[in-house]
Formats: sequence, structure tokens, C-alpha cells
Amino acid sequence: MGLLSNRIDPSSLKAGDHIYSWRTAYIYAHHGIYAGDNKVIHFTRRGQELGTGTVLDVLLISSLPTRSHVPCSTCKPSEEGHGVVSSCLDCFLAGGVLYKFEYAVSPALFLAKARGGTCTLADADTEEFVVHRAKYLLDNGFGCYNIFKNNCEDFAIYCKTGLLVVDQSTMGQSGQAVTIIGGPLAAVLSTPLRLVTTNVYGMAATAVGVYCVSRYAADIRMRKDVVKVPVEELTSRLAAGMLQIVEPTVPAAVDVTIVSRLACASNIQYVSSVLKMLKSKG
Repeated sequence: MGLLSNRIDPSSLKAGDHIYSWRTAYIYAHHGIYAGDNKVIHFTRRGQELGTGTVLDVLLISSLPTRSHVPCSTCKPSEEGHGVVSSCLDCFLAGGVLYKFEYAVSPALFLAKARGGTCTLADADTEEFVVHRAKYLLDNGFGCYNIFKNNCEDFAIYCKTGLLVVDQSTMGQSGQAVTIIGGPLAAVLSTPLRLVTTNVYGMAATAVGVYCVSRYAADIRMRKDVVKVPVEELTSRLAAGMLQIVEPTVPAAVDVTIVSRLACASNIQYVSSVLKMLKSKG
């Protein structure tokens, strides 16, 4: 692993590793925890790696991996509604390349890796804790899947760190979710600066700077709305309704205009949450 790539050989895998694999055209990466014995525990939406529960899924379906028509002899079919599943490494990779998520990276390395979802500033716990959390959540669930607040990367990061975003009105800890919205965020926040400079290179540098600041502030190590939650307490909170992550629902007949407005609304909400975090740090 290094600055350019986190790619690793399967032979170097150890139990407790947070791994991921990019899907078609690098649109998104699917994350999981390697539990040893060629098994990966990962979080899905009703057996599917990616989903919003809305018509946006039509736009995302092209990035899903091609599935073999031959059933895997070692993996059980996913249960309806149970999001945490265990698969063999080959089924998890789905023909993709294996990468290892990095923890406790330096700020310089974090910012150098412009795309989120590959590393974090946060420290990882020991293998024993990581595997215990993953297996416990396999039996008890990780709540409702939400592409922006509670996705496969959020699951893997929680298993590695025990850290959880308690303010469900903001984004989860997923770096790739931050990246998805980080571009529009940078454009929104840097637009007023066009009054200061009309130089296209200056504007580009400003947008990149704003994007990097938003990624840095949103990292789970830097946020103040994050607490360490024992896995047993997490599942009891979910069971008691003390921690709720609502699955988004949008009528199937919604048109493209409404979808665009929903995307803009998500960006505005995220801008507000990042500004609030930055203000609290100041």
C-alpha cells in the first residue's frame, strides 16, 4: 500500500482487516471486515451492495458487479431485510481487485488521497475487538441501510474503531459518501469567491481547498458528534428505538426534476452540517 494505491494481495490478509473493492468504472467501493477463514462480513441493503430505496437506484444499477449464475457452494443466500451478511472472499470481490482501508494515516497522506473511502485519521482497535463487533452485528444487525448515513463503509469503520456518529441529522462516517457530496459542496462554498478573482486556476485551487477542508472536517477522527459505543449497547439502542436510521422512501413515479431537487437538498443539508462542525472547531 502507499500513496497511489491501497491494493494488497489476498495472501497478506489478516483477521480484522477492513477491505474494499471498487466496482464498475470506480463509481463506488464495497467495504467489509475480513473475519478469517476466507470469510468477509459486510453490510448490504437487503442483499444488494448498494441502494437508496428510491428511483435513484436506476442510476446506480450500472455500477453493480456482474453476478455469476452458478450459486456459490460456501455462501448462504441473504435473508430478506437482514443487512449484515457473511460471504467468501471471492463473492465479496465479485471479480474486482482487493484493497485494504488504512487507519491512523497522517493529515498529509489523508489529504493527498483526494478520493474518500480509502483511509481515515482515526486509530483502529485490535483484531479481537474488530472481529467480535463484526460477528456480533452479523447475528444482531446494524440497523437500516442508508447510502449517506449508514452504509457498508460506516459498518466497517464502526467495527474497526467502535466510533459512531450519534447525531443522525448529519452525515455518517463514510468517506466515499463525503466525496460524493464534497464536489458540489466545494462548488457552492467557493462560488462567492468569483467576486475576488476571475482567474480559472485560482477558482479551481479554491474549490480544491474547500473540498479538502470539508473532507478533513468530516473525518471520524475530527468530528465532535462521535462517541465510542460498545457493540452490545449499539444493538440494544437499535432494538429500543433510541437510535434510528430511517430508510429513504420516494414514490416510484417521481420524475427526474424531483430527483434533481432531492440531490440538491442533500447537498444543502450536508453544507450546513459541515459548516456547523467547522464552527464548533473554531
